[in-house]
Amino acid sequence: MGEIPEADTKGTIVVATGGTSDMPVAEEAALTAEALGNKVIRLYDVGVAGIHRLLAHSEDIMRARVIIAIAGMEGALASVIGGMADCPVIAVPTSVGYGASFGGLSALLSMLNSCASGVTVVNINNGFGAGYTASMINHIGD
Repeated sequence: MGEIPEADTKGTIVVATGGTSDMPVAEEAALTAEALGNKVIRLYDVGVAGIHRLLAHSEDIMRARVIIAIAGMEGALASVIGGMADCPVIAVPTSVGYGASFGGLSALLSMLNSCASGVTVVNINNGFGAGYTASMINHIGD
């Protein structure tokens, strides 16, 4: 297995999760982006149930070139970040959750129905697809 290369872009990718149970998908996205030459900032467990944790990282969110928002349950994190940021947001629903989460379908539908501009959605648990797409966006113009 090779080493992660040095970042070769000017921009930064932020990977944010709603909860700690979303971290495996987030790590897949973050490591994919890093392997493709991107600087990645991880913001884990910053979901809307404790919005103060997200707001504490407002500067990182505002400086990002692209953000990956990963959440299960109701998937609200992508809409909140999309309302804060002026860059593309890639929403990744996860299959974690309980009650009426339906294996990630609830989060997927919420993310697809986001009214925040600039939010696009990949499939449930698709950390690789999000990391790859974020890398493509981050490399534009470098």
